[in-house]
Amino acid sequence: MKKILITFIGLFFCSFLSFGQNIQDIINQVDINRLTLTLNEFTGEQTTTVDGNTVTILNRQQANNELAGDYLVEQFEALDNITITEQPFNSNGRNIIATQLGKTNPNNIYIVCAHYDTVADYCADDNASGTAAVLEVARILSNQCLDNTIVYALWDEEEIGLRGSQFYASQAANNNDNILGVLNMDMMGYDGDNPGQPGDNEFDIDYRNIAGSVAMKNDILSVLNTYTFDLNVIEVNPGTTASDHASFWGQGYTALLVGESWETNDETPFYHTSGDRVATLDLPYYHEMVKLVTGYMVTKASLVAIDNTITQTQNMLSSNQNSASYQWYDCDTNTAISGATNQTYIPTTNGNYAVEVISGTCTELSDCVVFDTLGLNSFLEQDITIFPNPVKDVLNIESQLELQGLEINLHDVSGKLLLQTNASESLTTLNIKAFPQGIYFLKIKSSEKNGTFKIIKE
Repeated sequence: MKKILITFIGLFFCSFLSFGQNIQDIINQVDINRLTLTLNEFTGEQTTTVDGNTVTILNRQQANNELAGDYLVEQFEALDNITITEQPFNSNGRNIIATQLGKTNPNNIYIVCAHYDTVADYCADDNASGTAAVLEVARILSNQCLDNTIVYALWDEEEIGLRGSQFYASQAANNNDNILGVLNMDMMGYDGDNPGQPGDNEFDIDYRNIAGSVAMKNDILSVLNTYTFDLNVIEVNPGTTASDHASFWGQGYTALLVGESWETNDETPFYHTSGDRVATLDLPYYHEMVKLVTGYMVTKASLVAIDNTITQTQNMLSSNQNSASYQWYDCDTNTAISGATNQTYIPTTNGNYAVEVISGTCTELSDCVVFDTLGLNSFLEQDITIFPNPVKDVLNIESQLELQGLEINLHDVSGKLLLQTNASESLTTLNIKAFPQGIYFLKIKSSEKNGTFKIIKE
């Protein structure tokens, strides 16, 4: 158990929102705000903290990227259920490897990877985009028990000859490591359409008929077609050998590359220059790319059937996993709550709470949830009117209360906050036309009352 605060994202689960985690739930956890923060920190657009010091990671060229490597180690150290290896392979080169052992088939290995070295300052697309994606996948999956082993690998010295990945792949082959698939991400944040606007959203899958790489490509396409992504695939065969997946092809392993579409000449115009900055990326497109990679990795890793989500009522929190051992945590103090070892927990103060669920050999930690309803009454039926429901475009919220800071938050079924506003008039409207069909939850709170309402989007 370590660093609960790192996993805090403040999700809210209402009393009638109770579900087991599945692949779509995991995909929904990919957080564009976290990705953007990592991009900005890792490219020197903003300061960050390494070894307790405020630093700026402006340059990650292979002879000058010790600080960048230390940052990555600390990011992995904040996660549970992984083992970190710093793998030096020459006087300057250092791979950063984090391994999450599978509970059922620990010798079945899947690798998700990217290189972190550069040729200039900033270099957001090449390849902070892939690096941040690896960290985000690790953040999400490290909270899960998985059947198979996942290796989260960040390679050094890709830019001067794929040196880091070649060293690892050679060692893996010598050790007869059972690597079943290597998903390499390199330059996955640029799309030539206006950022955030409808466009082709094309991306390349580079593969060759080596080992099971064709089947791996088909598996990714299956994920793409099974779940909802705003992406269009371009298949490239024979794929490029100009990135780290080629090191594994050279050893006869299954591997491929995903990234923005060089095949259609839609790559960043700032390639290998200090003009490659976060502001030039299409972040919604990048978000979709990371979601796809996460969906594939969790599919191949295979979730062990443990539910680490929480149900919240007016005065109680409950783990949704039955027949397990439990420990509740105060996220604000990062400490276990003495005696709070039942499936349910009744907080005595408002705050942020999480539960650790232990079932067999598996231990999973929930996200921290905000509990802020203590001492508040529920809205009466006549206090709040919400219409139309089901809704297509515009949702109306009418209050009969004297308005003094009525807080309105709209969440999806995973608990992710989608819209947030404060009501200053008796009638408030929310435009939800752009959201997909499905179930949403509207959380409304005044200084004295609160309530959560189920919304159906047609």
